[in-house]
Amino acid sequence: MHAGRRFSFREVIFWTRRDILFYLIVGTIPTLLYTQLGWTWLTIPWVPIALVGTAVAFIVGFKNNATYNRLWEARQIWGAIVNTSRSWGIMAIDFVTEQHSKAAVGSDELQAIRTRLVHRHIAWLHALRFQLRVPRAWEHMIKVYNREYRKAYTVDEQDGNSLGVAIAGLLPDPERAMVLKKANAATQILALQSRDLRELHERGLIDDFRHMELEKLLADLYTQQGKCERIKNFPYPRQYATLNLMFVRLFNGLVPFGMLGEFAKLGDHFVWLTIPFTALVAWVFLMMERIGEATENPFEGSANDVPITALTRTIEIDLREMLGETNIPEPLKPVNNILM
Repeated sequence: MHAGRRFSFREVIFWTRRDILFYLIVGTIPTLLYTQLGWTWLTIPWVPIALVGTAVAFIVGFKNNATYNRLWEARQIWGAIVNTSRSWGIMAIDFVTEQHSKAAVGSDELQAIRTRLVHRHIAWLHALRFQLRVPRAWEHMIKVYNREYRKAYTVDEQDGNSLGVAIAGLLPDPERAMVLKKANAATQILALQSRDLRELHERGLIDDFRHMELEKLLADLYTQQGKCERIKNFPYPRQYATLNLMFVRLFNGLVPFGMLGEFAKLGDHFVWLTIPFTALVAWVFLMMERIGEATENPFEGSANDVPITALTRTIEIDLREMLGETNIPEPLKPVNNILM
């Protein structure tokens, strides 16, 4: 997520410099043919080009609205995860008592149980965010302009690409080994939480009502995880994305042929203005298309994503402070105005 006031002009130009150069060439070729070889038949009336441009503007607006809704839904889901996580923390700490225990339980053991429940939840957060960062074929981080921008302006997560490193110390070694072998580690961690709650209920450390309330929170976490997986695993429909890009490229390719005739009306020397104005108009439409593209997949790790790593750290800090721990990690801060 970009956490600054705005993207700088330098960042935008860096992101689109290849396209600017390409459309300068696109504008130069017909201009040279028109002026040097006298191919005046290359000109196209502006009216049909303007009609195409109007249609393109509508379909680009439709895409941008739809992709923004995907981004905003993703942010709402993680807002719900934040709230439910805090509820889990306070309930795990306050609901586990020896009031109905079948055997004496010391305060140290109770604290260890509470810590285990909270730490396991932090491990679930890490597992979920790693699963949401796994690349998909339709995502756009593989494109050269996104790779270059990420290399220049974006910092990768501190724990690299290893879930094992992220959850080290949060799960007992047998649980950690088991979870890392599973296809869906986050799902298995919540299953471990449910099993632990059942055992605590059987020991009398959680009564029926409290057990039910904690299980409701686990069900809600499964719901939020499923919503994240829906957005991650179902792309913006390819038919819309494909036609949108094709129409933008079609319009941008027609622009110089329409501008030749319009600038020729002003005089022979004005024809050369076709080159910069072709690049300018094409850049505007390309940027509208690119904005929608950059918003399609809110979990792929771009500068425009939901900052799930930072949100995970925020939740972790809150939960560790609830436990009274002193070794609290620092909140993640934006680097180059980018918060991951």
